[in-house]
Amino acid sequence: MGAAARVKGRSLFVAVSVASLLPVLAFLVIIIWMGFWQGSPGEPVEHTLKHYRTLFSDASTYKTLLNTLGFAATTVLVSLLFAVPTAWLVERTDLPGKNLVYALVTIGALVPTFFTSMGWVFLLHPRIGIINKSLMELFNLENAPFNIASLVGMGWVEGLGLSSIAFIMIVATYRTMDPALEEAARVHGLGLFRTLCYVTLPLTFPGIIAASIYVFTIGLSAFEVPAIIGMSNKIFTFATFIFYKIQPLEELPSYGMAGAVSSLLVVLALLLSWSYFSVLRYSHRYAVVTGKGYRPRLVELGKRGWLLAWLFLGGFFLVAKVLPFLLLVWASLLKFFQPPSWAALEQVSLANFYGLPWKLMASGAWNTFILMLVVPTLTIVLCLAISWTVLRSGLKWRLLFDAVAFLPHAVPNLILAIAAVFAALFLMPRAIPIYGSLAILIFVYTISRISFATRIINNSLAQIHPELEEAAFVGGLPLLQVMRKILLPLLKPALVYAWLWMALLCFRELTMASVLVTSQGNVTLPMIVWGLWLGGSLNQAAAANLVVLALMVPFVVLYLIFGRRSRFSEAA
Repeated sequence: MGAAARVKGRSLFVAVSVASLLPVLAFLVIIIWMGFWQGSPGEPVEHTLKHYRTLFSDASTYKTLLNTLGFAATTVLVSLLFAVPTAWLVERTDLPGKNLVYALVTIGALVPTFFTSMGWVFLLHPRIGIINKSLMELFNLENAPFNIASLVGMGWVEGLGLSSIAFIMIVATYRTMDPALEEAARVHGLGLFRTLCYVTLPLTFPGIIAASIYVFTIGLSAFEVPAIIGMSNKIFTFATFIFYKIQPLEELPSYGMAGAVSSLLVVLALLLSWSYFSVLRYSHRYAVVTGKGYRPRLVELGKRGWLLAWLFLGGFFLVAKVLPFLLLVWASLLKFFQPPSWAALEQVSLANFYGLPWKLMASGAWNTFILMLVVPTLTIVLCLAISWTVLRSGLKWRLLFDAVAFLPHAVPNLILAIAAVFAALFLMPRAIPIYGSLAILIFVYTISRISFATRIINNSLAQIHPELEEAAFVGGLPLLQVMRKILLPLLKPALVYAWLWMALLCFRELTMASVLVTSQGNVTLPMIVWGLWLGGSLNQAAAANLVVLALMVPFVVLYLIFGRRSRFSEAA
């Protein structure tokens, strides 16, 4: 009876899983097909290799490729520069206030990157940056000493933003490291610095390399920083190059060229994902945690060490978040941006806030709120079916579901959005008329979050022994009742945690929105801020950015509260 009940429910869960994952594969096929596609609405469609010939024969392609690689490499270096020492301080030393560091790092991961990008433009732009102008006046310099509108500058800003993600990945490596080898090194006369270089860092090498590949993959397709800082200075990466091809200022969109570039980017992203999993597969060679032999002991820093550690952490948070925030506040209070002075103080006002397009902001806030409510809920429902199919269904090809579910992480989100727009415009405009509506954002956002939600649910579901479900099946409960009465209560902390994280990601999402938002009917708050920035209203964009951040604060507080409860429940 139990087996019959599970088989009956299994068909429903497998069907939902298939329906959820088919669009992922369809998007990839569409992107590849776009690269061979030539045509416009109302015209016959031709298939050609012209876009690939143009792509590989154009010198700007190789310049864009070098820009993208340079930007991504700088992003990795900057993120590791802050993430590795912070992870070591939190997990391997007796530093006080570790919970505060965790909270600040988590908040750092949630702060939109376009927020800090705007702040750094006001700080280090060669023409208007406060630091550059101050140094030029102080030392009578002809040229600005710093230039944020460069590959290194863009990589610096992106790296600061992704250092929180790198920290979250690396900190687990330090948490599970056996300190016995460190102690042996100290006994043999190695100081703290040499122990770090010759023992600690080599032992955590796989974790650092895996984090580097992960961050490099994100940098490869990052859109917000190159769009805010690079596009206005004609520095293109692949993400902004694709965006420019589908939304040019003076010519018709070139979906064929966008498809060819996207296909190249997909190949690069999949190769990086393959190398990421290769590193993880061989990580057991560096395993030093062995059951009873594991004795976590912390490095004692002493009061002087605590002071130096907090100076480093304070400097990091000051540079990464506080300074850009202060510059945004200052810019939002001025009609024209200028360095702080008594004359500038006399011009301070709230005019930028009064002048915001509040009706459009209200519409954007309502659309963003719907996305925050619907996308995480829908994603959780679909991913519950996928995770159950992967871990409980017993199907022969169940791991294939897991592999497809990971693809939205490997494929840049911008490309998913382009494929959706292309399908809505040219493939099924009448059958599914979602172009320019909020539905297309819900659809693409949901597909893009499948990877994240399935990783969370897979890990939690794997910790629940199948005996509980077997007993319920024997008692005659159908699968849906087993899910509602047994699995959902046990999975609740993880589901709430994942739901809040995805809701916050929806709130700050700009990359996909830049392609999907085509009218006031589906505009979101980040798009309004970016629209003001692109239109040259930098100070008003700063004011709008602060309004968006203020609306985000209650959700961040909720996330921190539930995240804390989730950690405590796991510990219990």
